[in-house]
Amino acid sequence: MARTLPPLNAVRAFEAAARHMSFTKAADELFVTPAAISQQVKLLEGHLGQPLFRRLNRALMLTDAGRLLLPGFGEGLDRIAAALRGLKQQQELGPLDVNSSPAFASKWLIPRLDQFQHQAPEVEVRITASMELVDFDRDEVDVAVRFGAGKYPGLSADWLMGEEVFPVCAPELLQGEHPLKTPEDLAHHPLLHDGTLQLGDLTPDWRMWLQAAGVEDVNPNYGMTLRPGSMVIEAALEGQGVALGRRSLVAGDLASGRLVRPFALSLPITFSHWLVYKPDALKRRKVKAFRDWIMAEAEASRAR
Repeated sequence: MARTLPPLNAVRAFEAAARHMSFTKAADELFVTPAAISQQVKLLEGHLGQPLFRRLNRALMLTDAGRLLLPGFGEGLDRIAAALRGLKQQQELGPLDVNSSPAFASKWLIPRLDQFQHQAPEVEVRITASMELVDFDRDEVDVAVRFGAGKYPGLSADWLMGEEVFPVCAPELLQGEHPLKTPEDLAHHPLLHDGTLQLGDLTPDWRMWLQAAGVEDVNPNYGMTLRPGSMVIEAALEGQGVALGRRSLVAGDLASGRLVRPFALSLPITFSHWLVYKPDALKRRKVKAFRDWIMAEAEASRAR
């Protein structure tokens, strides 16, 4: 059922005045003037159609209606205050919701997340991996890692790292019947394409890399197109072809030797990785702790 309620400010003014039996003390509590308290009480009385105070020369007295309303109004305001405290506690101590693309989450963020949990064991991290744009006013997201130009109106964005692409493959492709020794040898191997990065000239593809390498006899469209980007890396790990790997996503597999770079040529990507959040989010300790950690980890990753 729809609730017919009086204005909240008028209820607060009446409850404080009735509790103190003084407009002046109520005004001090609510940081307004006594005249503002009097005006709000008159507004409430007009809404109810009956007086709530008897105004004497130097004192106030509650009417029967005022005495009837005071306990319920006080209890209601206490419950509102308790609900707001619960919300603040949830925002401060509840789970930290992080949104990221599937590829970045699986290949960069999650392998490092135990370091953050060691630094902030009291924070429960919940990661959602998706390519959808985040609406911070609608979705339950505290921070998001996005790959773009860094322009997110109404939001704060911290630069994490730039990006570049270069061929990567399983070590066994350097051996065998058609070993990868020169870029021309790519003609004998499937090319793996990332279907999530259809950004035109903003993101280099195989056509652009082959052109930069001076290779003319390799079909840039040959091979498989996979999405999300993590599947491209998995296919390369299984020896199913050669991928154009993004540095942030393949660094771990290169370090472990599961992937190798057959050729040194790399091409920069215009877009970068950004940490995005609402401007006031850093007031919450868990958000600031995560922001400080990921910024430091990104700097260390760039250095490595």
